[in-house]
Amino acid sequence: MKRMVSGIKPTGELTLGNYLGAIRNFVKFQDEYEMFVFIADLHALTTQQDRAQLRRRIKDVAAFYLACGLDKERVTLYIQSEIPAHSQLGYLLECTSYMGELSRMTQYKDKAAKGESLHVSMFTYPALMAADIILYDADYVPVGDDQKQHVELTRNVAERFNSRHGDFFTVPEPVIPKAGARIMDLQDPTKKMSKSDDSDKGYILLSDDLARIKNKIKSAMTDSGSEVKYDKENKPGISNLLTIYSVISGLSIEELEAKYEGTGYGVFKSDLAEVVCDHIGGIQEKYNEIIKSKELDEILDHGREVASKIAYKKIMKANHKLGLGRKR
Repeated sequence: MKRMVSGIKPTGELTLGNYLGAIRNFVKFQDEYEMFVFIADLHALTTQQDRAQLRRRIKDVAAFYLACGLDKERVTLYIQSEIPAHSQLGYLLECTSYMGELSRMTQYKDKAAKGESLHVSMFTYPALMAADIILYDADYVPVGDDQKQHVELTRNVAERFNSRHGDFFTVPEPVIPKAGARIMDLQDPTKKMSKSDDSDKGYILLSDDLARIKNKIKSAMTDSGSEVKYDKENKPGISNLLTIYSVISGLSIEELEAKYEGTGYGVFKSDLAEVVCDHIGGIQEKYNEIIKSKELDEILDHGREVASKIAYKKIMKANHKLGLGRKR
């Protein structure tokens, strides 16, 4: 079975965009691939974090992964920082990367252009991200269409290492879901849904009160006219809501357009609010059971054991390839 690796940073509470764009696809992929899913807590340190809050969010993310449908029997779930080989290989890949290619990474470029005071890790984190993937010889990486750049860098670094030291790392391929890969802001549908926005009306948290979720959907920005029609360029607001509705309900965009023909935005948004709340309500019930149980730590302990064995063997072989340590 082919292997797939991915993770999410615990820098804030998970949004509907995280769920529909990433986690929901992980649930589908666990039937097709050997899944390694991790909480990317080392990546969270590229910006200043509150110690207690970070620890809480690490477990929150893990609990929500499971509540959203990841199967502990089919997925290796672990915390990135608990596997030392991630940071070890990250440094080795820094030594395989070039300043020019790291400086072209979008996140660094955007923040540097704003004149922000940046940690060095904001520049070097793509090397760690590459390590997260190739440490486990991942065949595939599920990404949003705005994250392909990271996989391309990973491929370049892996191929460069292989060309210098012999065939060693698997060169991964990106997998971009056809639907729901990029959920947009409810108030500004021209940008991706993000919890970093100044207003919380643009995003829905998986932990939001259900009444608040309904209000956010009903107050979501729509477009001129009243036709429920998918047109990303001319009707970005209603197109975003149709995408959300389609991914959660399983109905196609065409079926939803036919269902709401002639009804207007009000009825459509009211029905969507109910659909979203029913779905998230079920996730919240499961989350509350998991976060209070001892099982969560047991699952993370098991994931650490499985991932550590693979990662240790790979990093020791990588060290040997580079001439590090004593010859054995």
